[in-house]
Amino acid sequence: MATETQSSGGPGQGHQGRQGHRLGKQRPGGPGQGLPPVLRRVLLDNGALSALVVMIVVMTLLSGDFLSTQNLLNVGVQAAVTAILAFGVTYVIVSGGIDLSVGSVAAFSAIMLAWTATDQSMPVWLAVVISLATGVACGLLNGVLIAYGKLPPFIATLAMLSAARGLALVTSQGTPLAFPDAMASVGETLGGWLPVPVLVMLVMGGIAALVLARTYSGRAMYAIGGNEEAARLSGIRVRRQKLVIYGLSGAFAAVAGIVLASRLVSAQPQAAMGYELDAIAAVVIGGASLSGGVGKASGTLIGALILAVLRNGLNLLDVSAFWQQVVIGAVIALAVLLDTLRRRT
Repeated sequence: MATETQSSGGPGQGHQGRQGHRLGKQRPGGPGQGLPPVLRRVLLDNGALSALVVMIVVMTLLSGDFLSTQNLLNVGVQAAVTAILAFGVTYVIVSGGIDLSVGSVAAFSAIMLAWTATDQSMPVWLAVVISLATGVACGLLNGVLIAYGKLPPFIATLAMLSAARGLALVTSQGTPLAFPDAMASVGETLGGWLPVPVLVMLVMGGIAALVLARTYSGRAMYAIGGNEEAARLSGIRVRRQKLVIYGLSGAFAAVAGIVLASRLVSAQPQAAMGYELDAIAAVVIGGASLSGGVGKASGTLIGALILAVLRNGLNLLDVSAFWQQVVIGAVIALAVLLDTLRRRT
């Protein structure tokens, strides 16, 4: 049987060889072929990191204030909330889904913390637990609608985007709520110079990377995103894993909401509007594929830093906020285009 298999593969191999020979003749004219092989591989495998380095160099040349310690710390603070949201969204996108609700869930979770701690006079630690549970519950509801209700992720999370925002407005009566003093320190600095939001971002990034690389659920996310039917046939309980995936996304959104409210020193029902788009953009810029099966926490962090560096640098250069949106949109489109070219290569 082995001999027959090998002989039957001969014609196909010969055809592939001839086809490869023809393709080989075309390779010198391909994009990036003039670069040294090592440099080309580095650029293709670490495109987001290369882009971040180039942006830092360009911004440093254009503005003398960019590379100051204080400004770099500001960049980290600006990236923190987006990055924490994006870590949760990474799970969803790796599994082939989408989560449009994280911004609203972040605001609702922060409102619940402030409402329970101030209006209901609950202990701060219990208010934090309720806030995190709120985020997880919203995520689990997304997962139930998607896994068991068979709703498309876009529709289910779009519904949650509206519902969570509405619940935040109802709970707060449409007004900002005072944030507990004990939690306000999350938005401050440690030792007078190191921003706590940056530390929280790094811790959450480490957790996200650990889950993706070292846990059963992380491996299941890649399998589901690569081929959901094959994952199901291989024994993965896809519906249960989707509950885990969206529950984790909700938990990360709750943490992001707490960090944002701590920075604002109040929980605002309209906070984090549009942040879900920044989170998705950070994941895509970081190298994840919207079709699923590809993505890393480190890439997501780099994507969030790219957005923060871009906004910070454009502010230093006095570029209009309207034009900033145009530039960011172009960067997102370019990131997806480069990802497509990388996969073809």
